[in-house]
Amino acid sequence: MNMEETHTGKAALIQANYHTHTRRCLHAGGTDEEYVQEALRQGYDVLGFSDHCPWPYESGYIPRMRMRLEQFAGYRESVLALRDAYRGRIEILLGLEAEYFPRYMDWLLDFAIREGIDYLIFGNHYHESDETGQYFGKIARDQFDVYVRTVLDGLETGMFSYLAHPELPLRSLDWDEGMRPGFEAICQYCAAHDIPLEYNVLGLQLARRTGREGYPHHHFWEIAGSCGCRAIIGMDAHHPKDLRVSLYRAARRILEEAGVTLVHEIPRVDFKGLRAKRTAAAQTPEILHKNED
Repeated sequence: MNMEETHTGKAALIQANYHTHTRRCLHAGGTDEEYVQEALRQGYDVLGFSDHCPWPYESGYIPRMRMRLEQFAGYRESVLALRDAYRGRIEILLGLEAEYFPRYMDWLLDFAIREGIDYLIFGNHYHESDETGQYFGKIARDQFDVYVRTVLDGLETGMFSYLAHPELPLRSLDWDEGMRPGFEAICQYCAAHDIPLEYNVLGLQLARRTGREGYPHHHFWEIAGSCGCRAIIGMDAHHPKDLRVSLYRAARRILEEAGVTLVHEIPRVDFKGLRAKRTAAAQTPEILHKNED
């Protein structure tokens, strides 16, 4: 089935969500199966679990917003069991939402290969690591350019299927026109490399509750549309009720009105191929040196 569509395409009726958390992250509720059951009730064709990625912290840091590494096996076992139990009724995928933590990225690539991860989504929450780095959803204005730079560096790894909540700093910062060049750089990169941008529905819910437009932000999506970016709806579900179809349809209407192309099928990264390319690139200088000898 071709699950890609334009804002006028018939395939708009297909529903997919690749941004689903579990209570292992310490700030979500509901059982894994309750998410699947709710997705079925709400008419989803695809449900991807993408809980916050565990990391092999060198400092022994105990995370407060993600599963610990030793919990991953249970996460994987649960998602794969649900995939088998609901096969033919809904497609279930095993993913992770991960940051760009430079010193751990090689580990993450090998981890994705070893554990059979279907996809990674890029949620640029922290600078360098949550061990020591600042949360980008609560930064001073002078740190905005750091956010932009790390988004571009993370995308350059080629490991991510899409960029989640791309305007995350607007969770705390108010929009100003000085942000436009940074957001344009992100959108231009994603358009050039065909990386979808997420329209984050959890952020939409927050805006409705508070009356403050943070993320998603209409100025950002104007930029995305003008750059020719494609969008994917991410429910960012932290509870089964976050999968409500009314929220999904509201997001779809907003994107249609903005004239942004909506997709439902994410690009799948060939992690093994990426590792092979990196290995070959690392060996190239040595090979050239031997040839010179």
